Amino acid sequence: MSGNQKSVCVYCGSRDGTMPEYAQAATDTGQMLAANGWRLVYGAGDVGLMGRVANAVQDAGGATFGVIPTHLLAWEVGKRDLDQFVITETMHERKKVMFMNADAVVVLPGGAGSLDEFFEALTWRQLKLHDKPLILLNIDGFWDPLCDLLQHVVDSGFAGDDILGFVQVAEDVADLATLLKAAL
Repeated sequence: MSGNQKSVCVYCGSRDGTMPEYAQAATDTGQMLAANGWRLVYGAGDVGLMGRVANAVQDAGGATFGVIPTHLLAWEVGKRDLDQFVITETMHERKKVMFMNADAVVVLPGGAGSLDEFFEALTWRQLKLHDKPLILLNIDGFWDPLCDLLQHVVDSGFAGDDILGFVQVAEDVADLATLLKAAL
């Protein structure tokens, strides 16, 4: 890896979800990252959307950096054939290592863990601890309720309008690629 290679942290589900479009978007995202020479930083799992993104990056000859806590090695099937494979003691340490090794954050469909990761990155941005792009990949409107919730938080006076500007929304992988190229 060259010293100036950009890295994209991808948060996403350790399951495939109910719609085949989610799995396809994960594969397409991995291929797009590799095609642009961007290293994948992710949770080091080999299951669900996480595994699909990583396998697509690898199949396309891209670079991978995975971080997994010890207690999830079996559950998320730690993918040990990555270019870099880091084992942490805690989830908090995992999130920190992933975030610190990325130039941008992309959130694909996922569950509570993906939401936790997203909100931590958003909170850090709100607190001016970073200025990395934070992009939701809104496949088939998956993140529409989250965007509505963020607007509700602002409308209810619990955050300023600036928080909405910290989050970009890509409707498909081509849109995601455009946003990342502009940011990186």
